[in-house]
Amino acid sequence: GFPAGKKWEIVRSFEGPRLMTVNGDEGEPGTFKDRFWLERRPHQMLEGALIAAHIVECEKIYIYMRDEYPEVLEILKREINAIEKENIADISIELRRGAGAYICGEESAMIESIEGKRGIPRHRPPFVAQVGVFGRPTLVHNVETLHWVAKICQEGPEILSSMIKNQRQGWRSFSVSGRIKKPGVYLLPAGSTITDVIAAAGGMLDGHIFKSYQPGGASSGILPARLNNIPLDFDTLQPHGSFIGSAAVVVMSEKDKARDAALNMLRFFEDESCGQCTPCRVGCEKAVKLMQEEKWDKALLEEISATMVDASICGLGQAAANPIRLTIKHFSEEI
Repeated sequence: GFPAGKKWEIVRSFEGPRLMTVNGDEGEPGTFKDRFWLERRPHQMLEGALIAAHIVECEKIYIYMRDEYPEVLEILKREINAIEKENIADISIELRRGAGAYICGEESAMIESIEGKRGIPRHRPPFVAQVGVFGRPTLVHNVETLHWVAKICQEGPEILSSMIKNQRQGWRSFSVSGRIKKPGVYLLPAGSTITDVIAAAGGMLDGHIFKSYQPGGASSGILPARLNNIPLDFDTLQPHGSFIGSAAVVVMSEKDKARDAALNMLRFFEDESCGQCTPCRVGCEKAVKLMQEEKWDKALLEEISATMVDASICGLGQAAANPIRLTIKHFSEEI
């Protein structure tokens, strides 16, 4: 959600040599858009990376890719070798394999991992734009941003503004799964609603009635079906206690319990917490124990949630409270 051009300006303002990282960790449950595009159009991301690195005058690109994507790793190895063999670019590209840690999707934890250290988030300041990989100013981009950088250079800026209905701005890749007929990646106008997303995915499965959804993966929490007119875009979901994140939409039906889904998410966060800070490490563990009870202690869960949001070092602990709070708010009859 941070403007790429502004990011380029910031990184260029610091004295070189500068480096670049591409975040291909994609560890958010329900997200698979990066895998989809890299298995089909790897050149587009690589070209976007070379363009961005050229603009910021980066000396080297590190692509951090999750090891659970063996096909993508083979594709990227082959294409990077082809770039080097054909002398297409004078910028070195190095492929680094992630070991499956969710926390390494956080940019500073990813940089720690690239440096060969344990993947834990750094304290800020300094920000990675100033002190990033090996202490150098570092440009960090995700896969989809670079996909669009190349596409804009190829087809012009109107690619992001043409064919937009209802004043919507731009396009987004939605990873859609759950109780729908056609799970997959759908390119839809940014600001589409959950109704638009379900329609694009072929509608609900037969015998299932739409009940709730995760708009941006596990860390975005769970929203009820009645909130079906919220634009799924940056800054539109925050007033409802959620966010778009990686646009990983998981659709649930009346055959699913929100409380079970929320507990599943907190178990994931408990397992994936790096353990560096107490609010996240202990908060997730205590929340899981409380959420296993037949009746939730709402006051205590809110106290834990507030502490995690206020005092956790990174977004894992700060967002882990979303499933708890939204389940209490919208599905109180279940708890």
